[in-house]
Parts: sequence; C-alpha cells; structure tokens
Amino acid sequence: MRKIDEYYPAHGRVILHVDMNAFYCSVHEAEEPDKYRGKPTAVAGSVELRKGIIVTCSYAARRLGVSTGMLVNQALKKCPNLIVISPDFNAYRKYSNAFMKIAYDYTPCMEATSIDECYLDISGSKQFGTPLEIATEIQNRVYKELSLPCSIGIAPNKLLAKMASDMKKPNGLTILRIRDVPKILWEKPCVELFGIGDRTADKLRKLNIHTIGQLAVAEDQLLKQSFGVLGLWMKQASNGIDHSPVLEGREQSKSIGHTTTLPEDICVKEDIHRVLLNLSDQVARRLRRQQLVAGGVQITIRTPDMKTITRTHTMNAPTDHTEDIYEQACQLYHEHWNWDKPVRLLGVTLQHLISKENSAIQLDLFNYEQQPKKESLTKAMDLLRNKFGENAVLTAGMLGDDPSVLIRNHKVRGTSLQMDFRDKADDKLS
Repeated sequence: MRKIDEYYPAHGRVILHVDMNAFYCSVHEAEEPDKYRGKPTAVAGSVELRKGIIVTCSYAARRLGVSTGMLVNQALKKCPNLIVISPDFNAYRKYSNAFMKIAYDYTPCMEATSIDECYLDISGSKQFGTPLEIATEIQNRVYKELSLPCSIGIAPNKLLAKMASDMKKPNGLTILRIRDVPKILWEKPCVELFGIGDRTADKLRKLNIHTIGQLAVAEDQLLKQSFGVLGLWMKQASNGIDHSPVLEGREQSKSIGHTTTLPEDICVKEDIHRVLLNLSDQVARRLRRQQLVAGGVQITIRTPDMKTITRTHTMNAPTDHTEDIYEQACQLYHEHWNWDKPVRLLGVTLQHLISKENSAIQLDLFNYEQQPKKESLTKAMDLLRNKFGENAVLTAGMLGDDPSVLIRNHKVRGTSLQMDFRDKADDKLS
C-alpha cells in the first residue's frame, strides 16, 4: 500500500497554482467548438472599428505572430485568417466560477487572484492522493466538464507554484521544488522572476545583476540600499523562498474601478462628462452592492500615444453616491487636463474603502435634512435596476453610443479591475 504521507512535507506546504490557458478564447471554443476550436482566434474590444486592442488570443494565433496588446489591424496583417471575437464577460464569469468550484472540491484553502487563476493550499488534502495526482485530476476534470485547458504548477510556496504554471502551456503540469531553483531558474534574466518588472530589472542591470542567480547571491546591503525592503524580498524570491499564505475566502476590496477604451479620441466637454458619468455610476453601484463607502476618487487618462496619467483626490467625507463621485472625477479632469488634448481611455477608481456600517459619514450642514430622502431615492433606483436591468433607470447625461455606455451590460463589460465577478446568481453553467 502506498504511503501518501511521503509525498507531503512534515512541516511545509504544498501549493498549486491553477492558470487557465488563453481563457477568454478557450471559453468561446467551449461554447462553440465547431466555429472556433483549433483556429486562430482573438478577443478584442472594438471589433467593428478594427481599432481595438487584442485582449488575448488562442495558441493557434500566437504561433502565427499574434500577441496580446497588439492592435486588431496589426494582428490581421500578421494573420489574415484571424477570427476576432467580441468579449462576453458574462460567459467568462460563469466558466470562472465553474473551474474554481472544481478546484474547491479538493481544499477549502483557495485564493482567487483573478478571473482565470487561483492558488490552492493542498497540504491537508492527502485523502485525494499525491499532489501530482490531485493536480492531474483537477486538470482532467476542468477539461472534461468544461472543455477548458489549464496549466498547474506544484510547489512548496505560491511564488514557485506561479512560476511553475507558466513553464508549460497549454495543459502543462510542472513540479518546482526549492532545490530545483538553481538549476532551473538561476540562468534566466531577472525580469522572469515573478514580481520583478521591466523597470526593476533595468535598475538591477545597472548594478551588474543580470540573472536570477546573480540576484540570489547579491550583497544584502547593496540590494537594501538600492531597493529598500523590496531588495531583500527579491533576494529571497530568487532563492525560491516565499512565506506568503494562501488567503482563504474573499478579502474586502481595496479599490473598485472601471476603465473604458474609446473607439476614437475625444476632447469635447460633453463627451468627457458622459463617459465619466457612466463610469461613476457603475463604480458607485458596485460600491453599494458591497456595502462600502469610498474616501478617495482616482481618474485615469490615457492619451492616443498610450501615455497614462492618474490623479487622485481624498474626499472630505466618505460616500457611495454617484453624483459625489462624478463631481469629483470631473473636477480632477478639469484641474489636471487641458481640453485641447485628446484622450483615448478614461477610468474612475474608488479608493480608501471602508464598511458603510462602520463609517461615520459627515452630513453637510446645509442639506442634512435631504440626506435621508437622497438615500431612499438611491435605494429605490438600485432595487429597480437589480430587478429590471442596469438600463431601467438612467439620466439623460448617461445616454450615448461610446463604450462607456456598455459597462452597464454584464455581458460585454470587463473584469480586469474587479474581483466581484464571483458568487453571482447568474454565474452557473446551464
């Protein structure tokens, strides 16, 4: 009889990182296999205008030179047979919940980090077999039940599990132990270490640290002097050490935001205000659903040459009202951007979130009598929209034909800035 205990460390952990492969395209293939399976596909925002950005693409498309972030026109030149698909975020949420439900069958210690990936701590899951058997079973079930491919990394910590899942795609299973780190990782450039970006890698190169192996033996004082506590973390990580826990359940959101890429540059005041109003409306709706209030508002502006700026303001009192958020977003725009400068993307993000129940909302001295009426009206409007859809109650300023109008549609709006895509009533596969 096998001794399963031998496959689990006595005092350590066993972590899986489940990463769905080309998730959005894979969902479309699962939904319509005859139409998309095995073909070069890509999901992009503005399909009709051919000006959108490729959000993701299938592996068949990648082999033909298509990549994430590429303009649709550019991608079609590289691959004339590319099938460009409009996003269906409602379907993505359904499949996300479905694959995470499968993963949850093997451990309650699961941390969802995005719509298409999660960590599992299976240290206490010996009853299901060895770590490799559990990972294999999860991978097989996800494909059999959902027709989705995924890669899984198996490691003693989250860092190595994440890096392991990236090593073999699609449908990869990779074990990465700490003792394997020198042989497998040390010859790679620093930028390939999870958590190190291009700027940090550039700074490391100026210190004559080019590889993960060189980082692993760098002097503590040099790293601390150049990067602070991040430097010591990087050295630990380059040696395969990571103590961060898998966080069960869902933490309270640290921020709530929406961005929208516009089909053409805009700079007219009415257009800017309409987009900011629609964005403010939806972030406020999500804020109220989570029974939170926001103490800060941030706007994001991206120019046609892809330069991005953000500007933030701390509110005098926390709020969950659309008009307060909209007013502040407009004020930030007016203060920090010139009307003669066109913009391609706008975003509104709420920060400094706290529970509404625990917040002490300061009422305006001059309109405190109207505050209960305002709360009642907002609640009534939310109830109507919950029952009859997001377009049930709109103001004239929200109407238009730009993409900001579409964020009220759960089917086409994105999820990259939110973690509240889970546990919705309509998120079950039929």
